[in-house]
Amino acid sequence: MKTIFIAGHQGMVGSALVRELSKRPRTHIITRSRSELDLTQQQEVRAFFSHNQIDEVYLAAGKVGGIYANDTYPAEFIYQNLMIQSNIIHEAHKHDVQKLLFLGSSCIYPKFAEQPIVESALLTGQLEKTNEPYAVAKIAGIKLCESYNRQYSRDYRSVMPTNLYGPNDNFHPKNSHVIPGLLRRFHEAAQRGDNEVIVWGSGKARRDFLHVDDLALACINVLEADSNLYDSLTQPMMSHINVGSGRDYSIEELVLTLAKVTNFQGDIVWDRSKPDGTLRKLMDTSQITALGWSFKHNLEEGLMATYKWYLNNECSVSK
Repeated sequence: MKTIFIAGHQGMVGSALVRELSKRPRTHIITRSRSELDLTQQQEVRAFFSHNQIDEVYLAAGKVGGIYANDTYPAEFIYQNLMIQSNIIHEAHKHDVQKLLFLGSSCIYPKFAEQPIVESALLTGQLEKTNEPYAVAKIAGIKLCESYNRQYSRDYRSVMPTNLYGPNDNFHPKNSHVIPGLLRRFHEAAQRGDNEVIVWGSGKARRDFLHVDDLALACINVLEADSNLYDSLTQPMMSHINVGSGRDYSIEELVLTLAKVTNFQGDIVWDRSKPDGTLRKLMDTSQITALGWSFKHNLEEGLMATYKWYLNNECSVSK
């Protein structure tokens, strides 16, 4: 029996990992809510690992949010993520956990990185200022894993997901990422019969979007990959792997698809006084493809499934 600790199991990525790993035979999953275990507190994390015999860790816990949240609460984003990552990775090592997967973010890459972004672009240029504190924390998480591998021969791996969406996302009107925030706005506008929805920017910025269930399978694929194959694709101090669909969509394409999915019949008005953010962010996915993974949900199918989940859970997520 293999015992797996999924940190952040109530979040979008963590819950997707629980759904997928629960299907595996001879697998015992351990989870803890925030009220049961404060991951920012080293003593609590140390006691948790001392009292549980853990074989593998999926580190999906952290403070996440969209442009507004990152720009408004930079101290919370860098502090909480640094503490969570440091406590879990260090205590996993101290308690002889050999295998760990760390979840990062595509925002670790320079703002003006050449497209599509290869893993080796890390630390080659300036970060996007609006989420720099969060990105710095995630870069530190990667380097923590690599440093424990280098010094103690651990097998701690990292994946950098593209823009994610799906069940258990954060649908808060201000603190969410682009898809859940817009999905909620279009849904509410359609329900009210509004004549228009105002969207920030020009719609020309391009992003890659991936359904979270596809990411969960990629994470498991990476952690379970043969060490020789994994090492042949990565470098000891550049060991993270990108995960995405390998194609991007304009924000305008996304918005039109969301309007279709939610049956919004009004006009879409672009507020060009608001920022677009980075004009293009597409990651190279040749390494994850070489590990045998491929995504299953195209954008419209994934958005339809997400909207169905939202409708079934609207009372609990629309707060």
